[in-house]
Amino acid sequence: MTGMRFWMASAGCALALAAGGCATPQQDARYMAGHFRAQADLRTADGRDVGKAVAEEIDGKIRVIVDATGLPKGVHGTHVHTVGKCEAPDFASAGPHWNPTQHQHGKDNPAGPHAGDMPNLDVGESGADRTIFVLPIGTFEQLMDQDGASLVIHATADDYKTDPSGNSGARIACGVFQSM
Repeated sequence: MTGMRFWMASAGCALALAAGGCATPQQDARYMAGHFRAQADLRTADGRDVGKAVAEEIDGKIRVIVDATGLPKGVHGTHVHTVGKCEAPDFASAGPHWNPTQHQHGKDNPAGPHAGDMPNLDVGESGADRTIFVLPIGTFEQLMDQDGASLVIHATADDYKTDPSGNSGARIACGVFQSM
């Protein structure tokens, strides 16, 4: 069965090459083994490095680890966005929150959450914070679809209920997930 799944994925690559690429056999093998990972290098609109995010599929769930540095002190909304594109100055190119199940935003919203909803970062005097979170829904295959995905850090706290973005303010940092 594993050989057949690999062949089917590889056959799909032949079609995907015309559209700009596909996963390598090594990436396909890691995905089938449940060890698929992607990293997003987080940058501000002026290109300053402010950390990284790593997404990894573990036991069919997506764990995201955000290591942020050099951010303004305070609480910042953090979300996985639906498009793998981070164009300054406002990162609107990242699209809306990743939401393959069409829920509303927020863990405190009775019609939520989006798959890309994450806890706030709580940045102290050092400008750094780390969060580890398992996304509530979604698969790695959905996350790393044809247009990719990104991680966005917002200027203010997410209220965990206001649709569509938690009232979390401007996008101050962004990174595109790239396969590792």
